[in-house]
Amino acid sequence: MLFESSINLNLKGAKITYYPNFFNIAEADNYYKNLLKNIKWKQESITVFGKIHLQPRLTAFYADNKNTYKYSNIIMQPYTFEDDLLKIKDKIEAELKTKFTSCLANLYRHGTDSNGWHADNEKELGKNPIIASVSFGAERAFHLKHKSDKALKAKLTLQHGSLLLMQGETQNNWLHQIPKTKKIIEKRINLTFRIIA
Repeated sequence: MLFESSINLNLKGAKITYYPNFFNIAEADNYYKNLLKNIKWKQESITVFGKIHLQPRLTAFYADNKNTYKYSNIIMQPYTFEDDLLKIKDKIEAELKTKFTSCLANLYRHGTDSNGWHADNEKELGKNPIIASVSFGAERAFHLKHKSDKALKAKLTLQHGSLLLMQGETQNNWLHQIPKTKKIIEKRINLTFRIIA
């Protein structure tokens, strides 16, 4: 049973569960290869403090509806789910008994691709959003810090084929990031499944 191998992070004001081997190595290798080739990756521009920068990673947005997703002044129009994304989504939904409508895909090409401190708290995600985050490819560090209690921090290494589930009040109370690293590392694909009704 999958849930026997899960790790509860036990953080104050958060509900975060990590499944290190959600997909076996053969599945993870296959999805990584296919998604790298088939996802419609694009480098978006973001506006930070009035200046325009290229986002330090590639992204793509998929959904089973026409609802857009807006963050950092980017409005993402959804593509229709492709086959591998649907298979991954089906497995997550079967295990979690939750129906997801959308997926924001991220491609970290090397160690200097990153995602700064943020919470997935955009209003279209609802009050206490559930985010199912899958990783394929190179391992990356995942950092968490509490929004008001500076002493509360956590770190996790996101493995190839793993699932990180964030729900409850996590996005209200915590920020997370994928920091840059000077290590020479391969590409990492991250799929974040969400509900945008």
